Amino acid sequence: MGYLIDFVLHIDDHLVNIVNTFGGSTYLILFAIVFVETGAVILPFLPGDSLLFAAAALAANPAYGLNIWLFVALFLIAAIGGDSLNFYLGHRVGAALSNHSWFGRLINKDKLAQSEQFFRKHGPLAIFLGRFMPIIRTFVPFTAAGSQFPYQRFLKYNVSAAITWVFICCGGGYFFGNIPFVKEHFSAVVLGIIVISLIPAIVGWLKGRHTTPRAPQNLPEDE
Repeated sequence: MGYLIDFVLHIDDHLVNIVNTFGGSTYLILFAIVFVETGAVILPFLPGDSLLFAAAALAANPAYGLNIWLFVALFLIAAIGGDSLNFYLGHRVGAALSNHSWFGRLINKDKLAQSEQFFRKHGPLAIFLGRFMPIIRTFVPFTAAGSQFPYQRFLKYNVSAAITWVFICCGGGYFFGNIPFVKEHFSAVVLGIIVISLIPAIVGWLKGRHTTPRAPQNLPEDE
């Protein structure tokens, strides 16, 4: 866990090491991290927003020879594909998987319950909003599938959220990541990104503690 925290806070240095060590394979490594973050229900703690920001910042620096548009394309496929795999797992084996004697211990039940509450409150919009919330975004597809949400509707929100998320994170990294102040305080910037992205989840949790539970309502149908 200590290594993971160090990797997130100093992700720019670690990415430079990955690029210098693996060269062109860096694209596949970062694709795998983003895919697994949401595709594997048991790994919600992998970096997402900060990884896209740092990768785009490196791509903006000609010294590393990285292609920003290839990053964007791979991150889009990883985000959409990861959520789709997560949805499939939730649809096929949702309850049984989370209650499995071995696998269930790997799933954060509190975060899963928080995701279910978030989905009941916001309905289909939770699929879009959840993409911008670390940890929550890992459980929302799983929760949606367990709620018998149609995949066709899920995919619509999934794609629009992934496009928005990738372009915001990569755009921010590409255009601002190499500003001298940002480069000198990259760890603080990454920490700021994490804190800002966690604010909606924290606010929702605080509201939930002071709100009387209500019976679940039917999800609104699309117009």
